[in-house]
Amino acid sequence: MPAAKVVFGGSALIRIAICDDEKYMSDHIRTLVSDFFRKKNREISLRMFSSGEELLSYNGQIDILFLDIQMKDMDGMETARRLRADKFRGFLVFITVLKEMVFQSFEVQAYDYLVKPVDDKQFEKTMDRLYASMQNASEDSLLVQKGYEGRIIPKDEIVFCEIIDRKIYLNLASGEVVDYYERIENLETKLDNRFYRCHRSYLINLKHLKGYKNGTACMDNGKEIPVSRLRSKEFSGVVLQYMKNI
Repeated sequence: MPAAKVVFGGSALIRIAICDDEKYMSDHIRTLVSDFFRKKNREISLRMFSSGEELLSYNGQIDILFLDIQMKDMDGMETARRLRADKFRGFLVFITVLKEMVFQSFEVQAYDYLVKPVDDKQFEKTMDRLYASMQNASEDSLLVQKGYEGRIIPKDEIVFCEIIDRKIYLNLASGEVVDYYERIENLETKLDNRFYRCHRSYLINLKHLKGYKNGTACMDNGKEIPVSRLRSKEFSGVVLQYMKNI
């Protein structure tokens, strides 16, 4: 089902999905979600799914997922297991009529659960905590916008950033390289003092620095990054200051 974009203002778009095979419950959650983020003045997109299979076939990003546990065919717990195995990192909130099922939710890193029929006050309490957690996480993460899709990357996972022909390449600790278009000067403003621009084409994460020799920063993923002559004079001082602050 196409996403409904709900614009209230605010900053980055929050992508929300609701998966429940009972339409009246999906509609109720949708109303609660829309009302909550309207009060926060945040822009959201809402996408509805009626089965676990339909949800698993979706390839877009989801920041918050409301997932019914009791569904026909594939239940919510199995759907969640498969999503996590496929590296889904968003916030997961279960919807259930059976409280005892909640103990299994730890296995799939569920943030919370809502018991049917979903009470408005219970929903708001859960969402207040979740929204606060999202804001804390965003301070330590980088939102990468690639076309119409966005991805949140924890800053600690970035080993170094390279710019080639106006394109940024984020080299992650996992070995993955994420590329997108952005000016390196803009990227610098989004990063904190653990990152240092050692060269006009490189930003390195000092947390991943293993050593320095002959004008080269040696990173813990085995890569060697050039340090410009201009920056080499201050490089040792920058590293020492970083070490004092950690």
